[in-house]
Amino acid sequence: MTGPSLVLARDAYDDIVSQGYDGGDEEICGVLAGEYGDDESVVRDVRRVPNAAETPQIRYAMAPEAQLAAIEGIEDDGLDVVGFYHTHPTGPAHPSDTDVERATWPGYSYAICAFDGYPYLGSWRWTGEAFERETVRLVDDVES
Repeated sequence: MTGPSLVLARDAYDDIVSQGYDGGDEEICGVLAGEYGDDESVVRDVRRVPNAAETPQIRYAMAPEAQLAAIEGIEDDGLDVVGFYHTHPTGPAHPSDTDVERATWPGYSYAICAFDGYPYLGSWRWTGEAFERETVRLVDDVES
């Protein structure tokens, strides 16, 4: 396997998809929690953060205090921040130009779940200059 990869627990994936459906036509967003690795990260859990964007139908912006609380909760649980996730209710199944402009955590995963017909989740690592596609692998149970 070349390039970075993201191992995603089925429960975490199901949670992102469920949140996306619950969000309707608005993008939902949150933090990926698990074990961070340079080559492979493992997502055990997701922490939803309210979308504070002025136009949540086409943008996401994590509410800063809620994002900080989510990150602190992840660390308190002995997990790492693996990256972030958001949905594209009607948009592309890849990072938008706005996603590229607003990415700020080099080396971390940015998962996007698109709902054009059926849910599709892809993930990309932010290099500091561009997104690099990750291999996403769903697993029923993430070993401890």
